[in-house]
Amino acid sequence: MTALLIILAAIALLVIGYIFYGNWLCKQWGIDPNRKTPAIEMEDGVDYVAAKPAVLMGHHFSSIAGAGPINGPIQASIFGWVPVFLWCIIGGIFFGGLQDFGSLFASVRHEGKSVGEIIKDSMGKRAQKLFIIFALLVLILVIASFVNVVAGTFFTAEGGFGINTNPTGNQTTAMISLLFIVLAVIYGILTNRFGLKTGPATIAGIIGIVIIVAIGLNCGFVMGRTAWIVFIGAYITVASLAPVWILLQPRDYLSSFLLYAMMILAVIGIAIAAFTGTATFTMPAFTGWEPKEGSYLFPTLFITVACGACSGFHSLIATGTSSKQLASEKDAKVIGYGSMLIESALGIVSLIAVGMVYSKYLEGGFGSPSAAFAGGIALMFGGEGSGIYNTIYALLTLAVSVFALTSLDTGTRLSRFMFSELFLKDGEATWKDAKGIRKVLTHPVVGTVTMVVIGCILGGLSLSQIWGLFGAANQLLAGIALMAVAAWLGNAGKNNKMFYIPMVFMLAATLTSLIMTCINKIKLIAAAGAAWGDWFQLIFAAAMAVLAIFLVVEGIQTFKKQLKK
Repeated sequence: MTALLIILAAIALLVIGYIFYGNWLCKQWGIDPNRKTPAIEMEDGVDYVAAKPAVLMGHHFSSIAGAGPINGPIQASIFGWVPVFLWCIIGGIFFGGLQDFGSLFASVRHEGKSVGEIIKDSMGKRAQKLFIIFALLVLILVIASFVNVVAGTFFTAEGGFGINTNPTGNQTTAMISLLFIVLAVIYGILTNRFGLKTGPATIAGIIGIVIIVAIGLNCGFVMGRTAWIVFIGAYITVASLAPVWILLQPRDYLSSFLLYAMMILAVIGIAIAAFTGTATFTMPAFTGWEPKEGSYLFPTLFITVACGACSGFHSLIATGTSSKQLASEKDAKVIGYGSMLIESALGIVSLIAVGMVYSKYLEGGFGSPSAAFAGGIALMFGGEGSGIYNTIYALLTLAVSVFALTSLDTGTRLSRFMFSELFLKDGEATWKDAKGIRKVLTHPVVGTVTMVVIGCILGGLSLSQIWGLFGAANQLLAGIALMAVAAWLGNAGKNNKMFYIPMVFMLAATLTSLIMTCINKIKLIAAAGAAWGDWFQLIFAAAMAVLAIFLVVEGIQTFKKQLKK
């Protein structure tokens, strides 16, 4: 019954936050439904393509979700369910939702351009360049982390190549994911070139999902890990350069139904467990300020939960792809703010899921947080090893891998935008306007291939070394994005005071975490016990901390000027 009360309280609080705080933000910023958006004014058939609200909601939600709101809350569960619950709710409403909504709105008012352009207008060109370098470092970690995650859920340890009619779980996931790409392309062509309406197309798409899942459960695809990394690199390169209507929009829209179904299934399972006792929520409310050596509640909790409460990656998606597809400003609240609150709800669901198998999780009984998530929800429907348990476990594992690949698609496209921005000069809108070597560096193919190659090489090495930095870098990006939007709102004469506390808190938590990482790695190196990954983390953490401090100084100067005015 504890789990049921937790999810009901979470839903009630998030709905209240969406209605009251969300509406207040709309009034403070002046959301104008009659104002033309960049998707309408700058339509180019490739990146600027107006999407229907349901389709854009699917893209945005699938892209920001990934595996973050599942892995983060589960890893943070060592502190107990109360701290994680409170941070998901408070963070989602007043931190993450504010950042996502504000970033999307600011980008729409900046021709659908990135946070870097927003910083340029409000804080200056030097701050813009610093931010772009910082964001590219984060995106390298995003690509590397998710390449490793996706390859890990696809590859077969014994290697080989071909189709297996008696597939393992990984082979099933790989086959369904490949067929999902084909289904998305067909959906995109039918809706955008043959004019099929969204309603009938959605029904056909859902039927298609059922069919490819049935095929995958009986016929898997076999390939080794290195081969999968190469394939994923090639796929995300093509996905980044292709028009959004043929792959990005339809894929994310269709995959969102898997996420909605997963959450509905989880809520049903929680209700069943509450009244039948098929599973019991055993996680303690609070385990202490330092339940594990070196894992202090501050800043560890606020770094680890990540996407379940606040994530800087979301601001890149909001300003990189979603703002270029928003057909009307009236939809900005549900896309930007609503998606984040649904993700917070998913974070709570993940917390409850691991609470059902908490002892086994702590003992290392699951290979990953995603596996614990699938196992916890499946256990609510039936005993471990039963037919229904195995079926639900397989479907949930599939859903998690689909979202990881979706975030990877979007992250690569974002890196293409920002790589070009780094070398463009004032007055140059695209790579075609650049001169000399900059015309080469700003070319979409050059930026995409560069980022993909670096990301795949790192992704093929050690996930633990990369993932250890991703949380802090991601949350630090959130603090900088909050600062950027606050500075822009202040220059525009709009109320930005709601950003001050979230901005300062996120910057303090993440900079503290990075400094702690640097100190620990320096001690390890001094004791001659460091591997390559320790040097990598030290250099990367130090570089991000320095860049962030420079950006904070630029932000403080901007706010001082605003206060004088």
